[in-house]
Amino acid sequence: MEIQKAMVNLMPGPLVKIFARPYVAGASIEEALRCAQNFWESRKVCSTIDLLGEEIDDDDEVRYTVGVYERLIGQMGRQPYATVSLKPTQLGSHRGTAHCLEIIGGIVRKAAGLDVGVTVDMEDHAFTDLTLEIYRELRRQHANVGTVLQSRLFRTTGDILSLKGLQARVRICIGIYNEPAAIALTDKTQMKKKLLEHVELLFKEGHYPEIASHEEWVIREALEIAGRLGMGRDRYEVQMLMGVPRQAIQDELIRNGVTVRLYVPFAEKWSFALS
Repeated sequence: MEIQKAMVNLMPGPLVKIFARPYVAGASIEEALRCAQNFWESRKVCSTIDLLGEEIDDDDEVRYTVGVYERLIGQMGRQPYATVSLKPTQLGSHRGTAHCLEIIGGIVRKAAGLDVGVTVDMEDHAFTDLTLEIYRELRRQHANVGTVLQSRLFRTTGDILSLKGLQARVRICIGIYNEPAAIALTDKTQMKKKLLEHVELLFKEGHYPEIASHEEWVIREALEIAGRLGMGRDRYEVQMLMGVPRQAIQDELIRNGVTVRLYVPFAEKWSFALS
């Protein structure tokens, strides 16, 4: 989901603006919130709002990012359709797990006060242990926090089992990072089949899978698994990226009572507007 790596770092600004428009909500909190509200009011599509960026190693930039999330959550207020997603490498991971936990914990507590869900996103394999350590600690204290696991990693089955008893909210996806073949699948069809195995395991372990895929066959097979296991439609949801053309299946799922949530990124410091 880190589309800014391709769009911002490798392209000139005007071309980024053209390419990014379908996939990025805008260049401000207000634009992101309007986008999320429009999805809900027009189609009953939920959102998870994310500030683009990662791998921050400057303390001032970390403080700035914390401020953005605090303003975002404050302006969201209590509503039924939007959560936020954030990344440990935006929020102090460069100074260690304890420091990052303290920072993310403050954001989670502010969000809990307004009943806003927070997802601690997963980055490449170098941050898997840190992310899960932070998540486990926060989940023991707060019901509003979830995390992400990537089906391409060989370790993911064990990571699911390590969440035993937490009734975790887990976005399960194939992942976007090109991981070494020694630790991860390299064939995308295999990743998608493994994702379905992980969905089933998440259900059996008492968790809430957020099935993140744009593949219709993956989504339908995941729903078949849910039906076979007797899981009600309040026990899972389907997630996709904003801008990917999947409205037909999204609307079908919503008509059938399945929650659909789109990943809605925004930026504040880009030198151009995305209007």
